[in-house]
Amino acid sequence: MTAKVGKTEITIKKKDKSFIARIGGLVVTFALVLVITALIIAMSGKNPIEAFGYLFEGAFSSTYNIGETMVKTIPLLIAGLGLCICYRTGLTSVGAEGQMAIAGLMTTIVGVYVTGLPRLVMIPLCLICGMIGGGIWAGIAGFLKAKFGISEIINTIMLNYIASFTVSYMCSGPIIEPPGTYIQSSMLQDTAFLTKLVPQTRIHTGIIIAIISIVVVYLLIWKSPLGYQMRAVGYNPSAAKTSGINVTKNLVLAMFLSGAFCGLAGAIEIMGLHHRLMPGFTSELGFDAMAIALLGGLHPVGVTLSALFFGALRAGSTTMQRAMQIPASLVSIIQGLIIIFVMMQGLFSNFIIKISKGKSGKEA
Repeated sequence: MTAKVGKTEITIKKKDKSFIARIGGLVVTFALVLVITALIIAMSGKNPIEAFGYLFEGAFSSTYNIGETMVKTIPLLIAGLGLCICYRTGLTSVGAEGQMAIAGLMTTIVGVYVTGLPRLVMIPLCLICGMIGGGIWAGIAGFLKAKFGISEIINTIMLNYIASFTVSYMCSGPIIEPPGTYIQSSMLQDTAFLTKLVPQTRIHTGIIIAIISIVVVYLLIWKSPLGYQMRAVGYNPSAAKTSGINVTKNLVLAMFLSGAFCGLAGAIEIMGLHHRLMPGFTSELGFDAMAIALLGGLHPVGVTLSALFFGALRAGSTTMQRAMQIPASLVSIIQGLIIIFVMMQGLFSNFIIKISKGKSGKEA
């Protein structure tokens, strides 16, 4: 009994150290990002503390601003959750942007041209069509990877271009809004609009879908047999195959499910905000979702916090720009720095572990 208890204590201590190291790595990451961002602002002759204050004010100072933060967080969160699925399976998708674009196209075609349906049917139909569009678009890359070993990174990048130009072509011709003055589609039918939840804000029912998505992805990855198989494939495809897991099926399915959630994000962006399709409607949300998934540790809870952080950056940048004439593109710099340092997070964590080992050695 004593030995078992001792082993248990050792295991817990190791887990505690690992958890502390990961949290410490995140703290170091954010600290470095803030310091470098502050230096960039200071070099432009502005006060960094004042700039961060306006950034926070623009994100949380009023009901409307909080609403804008939530609205910008929703697609980032859902797309980030989708990317967790394929990343956990050992795949590296760079295609969330294209999957959102195709989903927006599918949603718009249904929302504009399928008429006579009540809201209770139209909204789920548009969302499902968007998910199917995003899922198939991602599934193409998954199939090519699983069947022929072709890099999913290259495939998803190329598919992004195809999706972007397809949307531009469709908005310029086949589904252009009459009389053809603007490069955009016609407005969706009212029955395809997501319902507003809070007066005097743009918060819509997409936030409820986002919360449900958090639970679904958590249960899928951590509590279902399918999630176990996907994670096993991600850890070691050869061992998974030896254990009887169908690696090919799991790779394709992981990409499809990942694309389906990214497609859901694209559909919500169309149905909740824009209400029509136009080129570039995704505003690089798909690329930000990659950073959010990595920063969140590929876990739904972490992704939720990361998405909220990125949403606040997007919402607050306008106020900062207006108040201090600091370009909103500074937010892109912050996001880029976060991606760089997130990739280095393992080094920071190992550094913290070495420090803690050194301290424990001295205490001993």
